[in-house]
Amino acid sequence: MFDLAIKGNRIITPDGIQPAVVLIKDGLIADVVSVIPGDAVRKILDIHDNVLMPGITDPHVHINEPGRTEWEGFTTATRAALAGGITTLVDMPLNAHPVTTTVAALEAKIRVANLFTNCGYWGGVVPGNTDELEPLIEKGVLGFKAFLTHSGIDDFPNVQEEDLRKAMPIIAKHGLPLLVHCELSNPMPASVVGTYAAYLDSRPAVWEENAIALMIRLCEEFHCRVHIVHLSAASALPKIIKARAAGLPLTVETAQHYLYFNAEGIPEGDMAFKCAPPIRDQENNELLWQALKSGIIDMVATDHSPSPADLKKGGYMDAWGGIASLQLALPALWTAARQRQVPLTRIAQWLCSAPALLAGTHKYKGKIAKGYDADLVVWNPDQPFTVIPENLQHKHPITPYAHETLYGVVRQTYLKGIKAYDQGLFTATPQGENILRS
Repeated sequence: MFDLAIKGNRIITPDGIQPAVVLIKDGLIADVVSVIPGDAVRKILDIHDNVLMPGITDPHVHINEPGRTEWEGFTTATRAALAGGITTLVDMPLNAHPVTTTVAALEAKIRVANLFTNCGYWGGVVPGNTDELEPLIEKGVLGFKAFLTHSGIDDFPNVQEEDLRKAMPIIAKHGLPLLVHCELSNPMPASVVGTYAAYLDSRPAVWEENAIALMIRLCEEFHCRVHIVHLSAASALPKIIKARAAGLPLTVETAQHYLYFNAEGIPEGDMAFKCAPPIRDQENNELLWQALKSGIIDMVATDHSPSPADLKKGGYMDAWGGIASLQLALPALWTAARQRQVPLTRIAQWLCSAPALLAGTHKYKGKIAKGYDADLVVWNPDQPFTVIPENLQHKHPITPYAHETLYGVVRQTYLKGIKAYDQGLFTATPQGENILRS
């Protein structure tokens, strides 16, 4: 007897989008068939022309708890995730306090993790914590994150090449990814960042190019999996193409805001758009789209990095540089993609299967296939809506998508076959689980 059968005309499977019935038993996808098997199902859900897609994995989220829970927190972040069809997050080692660079800090984070959706954890690589890397691996982190420039907070300092030379052999030995914020920076003179154009000039594309060149060289030397987070500069793509052609274990993500917005359309002085690396010009962003469609860029992740409103005030030197967009990951990407005739199957690849591969959960999450966890999202790609910040589940309703018209309304989100979100309503009890590498 199956617990649930979800029937629909647009089910995204590894074989494409098709009419199908997804049979669920004991939290797993028991089978994907063409017809409902008689009376062997306890409950049947017909979603008609809505899309059934694997639950989204967002591998780049700053939840900020403990220590900076006033910025976000597990409860608000994971509720926002569920409302956006995200069934798995991977939390960044900053901006929590303490930062996740020790086992004690990871344990403190797990103790306070009230999860409405599933959550894994990246450890941090900072100067002087090499001896903590293997204990963090033993504790269950899914990989590590490092910055090549100032992270924005002093308790997560950036690494130098000599730090990476100590860390990468350890990470490579265990087959885990090293995620890297790739900017090799020079100091930003306060006098040059009064406008958005000046801020853009103050963080030039060459910073990303040089940092990515360094990581490619170290990736080749240590054969350590390297993942470039939030690629912004299309001028770095030739280096990436060459490295991938040489067979290096290099993967790349970009973010929704680099694909949806461009510098020409950013309102002057609106700090909701401030991020690092910055949102660049339209020509650059179209090149990112080409790279994404051709497979050079593997996935899209939000880099959800919220803050209280007072930290988003001031000028480009002072305001917090982070985009809040977790709940809008799917519609923001889909709205831009549908204008470019991108099929729904690519959305599932960029948001579901590729991030699951990065996080190491790809053998049981990220696909609608027999034996996989029944983490699923039902959504209508044809329905538009206007982003009303007060309707977002994020702790602070500050987002550059405010009042934008987006396509793609999430109807329901399932965790292991249990409906956890249904058109604005959440289950009373959080259903999410910690995902720790065994």
